Amino acid sequence: MARDLHARLSAMSAQQLRGLQATANRDVLIVSAEASRLPWVAGVEYACLCEHAPQLWRPSLWQPDCAIDLLAQALTAKFNRQPLLLWHQPATCVPLDRLLPVSAEWLARIDAYWR
Repeated sequence: MARDLHARLSAMSAQQLRGLQATANRDVLIVSAEASRLPWVAGVEYACLCEHAPQLWRPSLWQPDCAIDLLAQALTAKFNRQPLLLWHQPATCVPLDRLLPVSAEWLARIDAYWR
């Protein structure tokens, strides 16, 4: 799905990319923006802020099977960064404090990182 999202972003104009921010690791591509500006890609999951742990984001349709506030405390202590995105498939935790504006250059850097 990350590569499908990357391809969709790469096909968008600079005007359409305005207001989008992104970060990536080897497994995921995270794009942040107002909900109405996010591109739709089949199979992509969306994340939301955790109501009881505002320093933590999680997939909208997934709830961890432990106390989210305690989990957020443990993850914040481990990573010493905020906010954090806790993802379930693939299991990963991604700091969101270094989101960068999406541009053709940034997408090329992500593509090169994945190769």
